[in-house]
Amino acid sequence: MVVLPRFRALLVAAALLAPASAVTAQASSAPEMLIRLDDIGMNHSVNLAIEQVAKTGMPISVSVLFACPWYQEAVDILKKYPNVTVGVHLALNSEWRGYRWGPVLGKAGAPSLVDSVGYFHPSVPAFLQSKYDLGEVERELTAQMERAIKSGLKIAYVDPHMGSALATPQLREVTERIARKYGVGISGWFGENYRSIWGTPVAAKKQTVLDYIATAKPDQPNLIEVHVAERTPEMEAIVDMNAPEQNAPGAGVVDHRKAELDAMLSPELAELARTGKIRLINYQQLIARVGGPSKMRMPAPRPAMTP
Repeated sequence: MVVLPRFRALLVAAALLAPASAVTAQASSAPEMLIRLDDIGMNHSVNLAIEQVAKTGMPISVSVLFACPWYQEAVDILKKYPNVTVGVHLALNSEWRGYRWGPVLGKAGAPSLVDSVGYFHPSVPAFLQSKYDLGEVERELTAQMERAIKSGLKIAYVDPHMGSALATPQLREVTERIARKYGVGISGWFGENYRSIWGTPVAAKKQTVLDYIATAKPDQPNLIEVHVAERTPEMEAIVDMNAPEQNAPGAGVVDHRKAELDAMLSPELAELARTGKIRLINYQQLIARVGGPSKMRMPAPRPAMTP
């Protein structure tokens, strides 16, 4: 594990945990920011990184891949942080070369959702072009929800890994039924102004976050989708089968995700929160404020979500 220098960790924590009296009167008109960190449970490196963000005390939302082998460690981490709202990252894809996962139901339980060796298809087009069975999709996503509920975590929302579970009207209907069944929201369905820094150049990650905050809409929640990871040999070996541009030397998956982690831990972000120039909220707070999951509404079409 890469450890932050002591002074940096203390700076971030102090800024984010400052008493309310330190926040200026402008807070009431400051834009609301939702930070959603995706892919927790994917591997140990991602879990370690998200715990660093959770330790700051920021109200954040994290989407857990309950289909992945490291989800149990993620559960243990998340139980320690009441500032974190948990969602289920509904998975129908497995995109990393050499590191794959398949259905919670297993190959025999969802044969139309997997390739010849039992893994989810690596891309959204590959999944959509396969002869997937909607009944199997619903049973598999239900199994992922059941695993999440049985973990003991309180689940507030769902969102689709790589967008597959919302990629067609029929798949969207399945996801809606699952959300209603479990009494949870769907990320993006509460009027959020959505941004992602997934494809932003490595060197520009932090500034892009700060620029987005500077132009955030004051009259609606502003959602920023983030992917973080520690720089470890495990992450150095990760190769994205769908995005060659994220596999370049010095700009690989590990570089992107470490840069996004640094942006989340930056003193600049902490200072914006401390001074009330932004109001950080999580999905539990947002959903409660609007009156519960039943108040969600399908958003206008937007570009497909990143992994």
